[in-house]
Amino acid sequence: MSSEPSTTGSSPRTSRPGTQKSSGQMTKKGERAAKEKPGAVLPPVGEEEPKNPEEYQCSGVLETDFAELCTRSGYTDFPKVVTRPRPHPTFVPSASMSEKPALDDQRLSGSCSLNSLESKYVFFRPTIQVELEQEDNKLVKEIYIRGWKVEERILGIFSKCLPSLSQLQAINLWKVGLTDTTLTTFVALLPLCSSTLRKVSLEGNPLPEQSYHKFMALDTIVHLSLRNNNINDQGAKLLGQALSTLHSCNRTLVSLNLGFNHIGDEGAGYIAEGLRLNRSLLWLSLAHNRIQDKGALKLAEVLRPFQLTHTEVVERRRLLLKGTQERMRSPSSSRHGDTKMDRERNQMMGPSSIALVDKMDKMQTMKTPKGLGKKKDKSGEVVKKEEKSGSGQSPIQGPPKKEDTTKAGKGKVTIPEQKPTKGKGPKTGSKEKRSILLDSEQLFAEATEVVNPLLEPVEHRDGKVFMPGNKVLLHLNLLRNNITEVGLEAFLTAVRYQVQFSKPKSASKGPVGLLWLSLAKNCFDPQCPAYLRIQELMLPRDPIKTKIREEEAMPAST
Repeated sequence: MSSEPSTTGSSPRTSRPGTQKSSGQMTKKGERAAKEKPGAVLPPVGEEEPKNPEEYQCSGVLETDFAELCTRSGYTDFPKVVTRPRPHPTFVPSASMSEKPALDDQRLSGSCSLNSLESKYVFFRPTIQVELEQEDNKLVKEIYIRGWKVEERILGIFSKCLPSLSQLQAINLWKVGLTDTTLTTFVALLPLCSSTLRKVSLEGNPLPEQSYHKFMALDTIVHLSLRNNNINDQGAKLLGQALSTLHSCNRTLVSLNLGFNHIGDEGAGYIAEGLRLNRSLLWLSLAHNRIQDKGALKLAEVLRPFQLTHTEVVERRRLLLKGTQERMRSPSSSRHGDTKMDRERNQMMGPSSIALVDKMDKMQTMKTPKGLGKKKDKSGEVVKKEEKSGSGQSPIQGPPKKEDTTKAGKGKVTIPEQKPTKGKGPKTGSKEKRSILLDSEQLFAEATEVVNPLLEPVEHRDGKVFMPGNKVLLHLNLLRNNITEVGLEAFLTAVRYQVQFSKPKSASKGPVGLLWLSLAKNCFDPQCPAYLRIQELMLPRDPIKTKIREEEAMPAST
């Protein structure tokens, strides 16, 4: 019994030296084998996995590409790409079939298996729902992600597979747990997507830094929805600055949905500041917020003539002089112009035009001195010709006055801003800007040609400069806020101005200004005179209600 442990214990002791000798003798051979077969010595399974997604070439089929990239990245359980279910038409059972479903329900209620429970909760599993261009192909048109956290690693996979979707038009995210860091990553991958991507929706995703304004820095996003994100006045300030500032202006965003947030009077003021110089936004929703009369007064003020601040007046003069100096430096820029008006305009641009701009802004309410018009008869003739042809592109004041000749001079300075558009003269460009197109894609293309709003014709009253107001915004939703009759009166004044302004316009150019204004469910009586008057003025301007009334009137007439 005593000898057995010694023999068994001595065997490992004797084997260790033997193994050391063998390993010492085979050291060179081991090194040579390691050089010849590195994969056998170091199996870098985990290290090679991140390189595999780079080698994969996406096919444009999201279901295949996303699954393959997730597998190569080491994911074992990842969301599946499924077709978004469409609502089925309502089915009304007949009398003969009414008894059979009742019997089936009784049988199913008696046996509740594990499979039935799993199938019942399939809806809550993380998925990527897609809407296809056509049911028979795999071209993805819209993407819906709801209720599961999108991490940085998933965004890296999206940055590889989303650019291959040639027909992608919209990305909709709801409660996906983005942070300010991952939001920056998501915004950075959007320019990589197809040029057809126009709509982004991020809802139910509060952010500490409220950096939603980063979406508006992209020149491809036309429709942006930021509902239910707890956006407060500070977030509204960032969004208002993204709409427009004194030196920058968003020219691509057509619709902005800020409903179901925490925006108050201060935030509404910031949004109104952004609307002062913005000429692309057509649709704005501030429904279900905390806006009261003070914020309503700020929003209504932008919709009618408002006074320019001193800083804005100074910037306007700078832009006018800059445009005049650019024309002086390149007198042959319109050499290829086909019209005589272009050549005459170049002859007029000289030192006297700079003095004309200075005097016109300093003598805001005074008429043009007679001596100034007699100094250069030739330039006076050009001004008269432009009044008949080009300078009437934005007649937003009342009846024409004698000082309109000087204002036409301002209009000439804005022409160099429109000149880079090839194949279009200033006359045709102005017609396109004044026409209100209901198609958002056409409006998106047109918004890129808008000049600086500070160069628009202004009105001088009592030594102050007034801009006509924002008449590009067509849709404003202020449903369910805290607006009383005080704010209601301000909107009534703005609506009266816009209705009066659009009356002289011809029917071919379409209406200008608000077409739809929602003030329902606020803190005033729905039967108050101001609210009823607003509805009365807006009813003929609403194109949808006008079409319904015409359709209802046609059967009655026949």
